[in-house]
Amino acid sequence: MRSVLTIAFQFSFENHLRESVAAMARQYVRAVMASVQRVAMAIAPFRIGSQIEMKHPPGSPEALTLAKWIGRSYRVHTGAEIRWSDTEDADSPLTLLWKHSDAILCCSLKAAPMLMFANSAGLDILETTLINIQDMPLEMVLGDEGRQVLFLELPKIMNQQGFAYLPGGVCKSSMGRQASYEQAVAWKVLGDDGAPHCLALMLVNWTFI
Repeated sequence: MRSVLTIAFQFSFENHLRESVAAMARQYVRAVMASVQRVAMAIAPFRIGSQIEMKHPPGSPEALTLAKWIGRSYRVHTGAEIRWSDTEDADSPLTLLWKHSDAILCCSLKAAPMLMFANSAGLDILETTLINIQDMPLEMVLGDEGRQVLFLELPKIMNQQGFAYLPGGVCKSSMGRQASYEQAVAWKVLGDDGAPHCLALMLVNWTFI
């Protein structure tokens, strides 16, 4: 059984401060969502805790391993490094991944792919949290056109080149807001044993419409 909590927010702003207030509002909403989730965990630790074990929160060994696989697989398939946004004080692959300005999403390799991880920019564009991200199917995020393009390239990604450059498009957040991106890169993420682990998708230069 799942309960739904609806909270409405209203922010006043002057027109020239619109973008700044929007960024502040997104951070505020995410903080409120995280607080509500912590309360829910305290109320029902057994049920919710079992779900959290499936996530990859920043700082966990699973997240660090996944970050290594993402960067290494990109290099293997494309022959280039990801151009990380902020390398200052980046002491681990996870820090580089988490601070990257482009949205990086990871989804399962199933017939109906489900999201399983996103970096900070990915959570921003989806307007969600690491706890809720697995409730989001990839098709809801990309929309019909983006999904069709990705699925057309999927055989090449999985069986041939290991990656593909996709045209820009529009995706939708968990709150129904649309965001555009200039280009997308999809690549197969390989584990230490060389077996496919998941599919990574990087949305380049995204912005809310």
